Amino acid sequence: MRIVFMGTPDFSVPALKAIVEAGHEVTAVVTQPDKPKGRGKDVQMTPVKIQALEYGIPVYQPVKVKTPEFVEVLKKEAPDVIVVIAFGQILSKEILDLPKYGCVNIHASLLPKYRGAAPIQWAVIDGEKETGVTTMMMDVGLDTGDILETKVIPLDPKETSGSLFEKLSEAGGPLILSTLEKLEKGTITRTPQGEEGTCYAKMLTKTLGEINWTMSAAAIERLIRGLNPWPSAYTFYNGKTLKLWEADVLEEAVPAGAVPGQVLQADKHGLTVATGEGILKINELQLEGKKRMPADALLRGFTITPGEILGERE
Repeated sequence: MRIVFMGTPDFSVPALKAIVEAGHEVTAVVTQPDKPKGRGKDVQMTPVKIQALEYGIPVYQPVKVKTPEFVEVLKKEAPDVIVVIAFGQILSKEILDLPKYGCVNIHASLLPKYRGAAPIQWAVIDGEKETGVTTMMMDVGLDTGDILETKVIPLDPKETSGSLFEKLSEAGGPLILSTLEKLEKGTITRTPQGEEGTCYAKMLTKTLGEINWTMSAAAIERLIRGLNPWPSAYTFYNGKTLKLWEADVLEEAVPAGAVPGQVLQADKHGLTVATGEGILKINELQLEGKKRMPADALLRGFTITPGEILGERE
């Protein structure tokens, strides 16, 4: 099939590789414009662009994909199908109607659950036991098109958004190949999503990571995993930001008189904190300006006093 591939981040690369290596003719790759990154603000190519150039595929980077000028470019490519995965721009109806087989999106959830920008992180934060990837026929709505195929992926008890990202990214390749084959043969089944069981995975912000210690220890532990590696969960201690990277929920009751956020223990045996329900044992953390490290290593050179309250900015 003649395919135009639209994608931008690391998540999109395995699907592009699978399509190319299966023998499909990828005539063009469309990705977001290069952007300055890092302290030096050096302009960096997107991961999809890097992979496309390795294959010798022409790359387009329109600021707005919906402009009449770029729509003409797509018409000249005459794709049988446009495959979209984490591209980062909304396609117009004119583009959606352009390919023979339409536009197929690979979405990182089991639709209709977790439509939107951050399905991987919210699946972890919400404590889902399983999630997956879905191929979907795109329409003008946000992740509302007919479902084509799905692949279910179970979550490990200590799954982070980073580890789940890798699993779902790799699952996208085989799934899109299956979908493309069935599209071409005319054997694909389109299933309308409906609205039952829908929820929206809203975009992540750094402020989401500030820990509310009145939450349960279980909810805080999931938040830590769901925001690892970005934007990370954090609290404050004596005015300094303290990022939390890994923790456990202890099967113990909070001592009488302890308040949420109160440090219960801070020594070589562990760093434990009272929450609104249960006790959280912090295993790995990062003090502002320092590297992330095990809690016992941090406590060898930095004092956190039992009885003090985490979360206070000053």
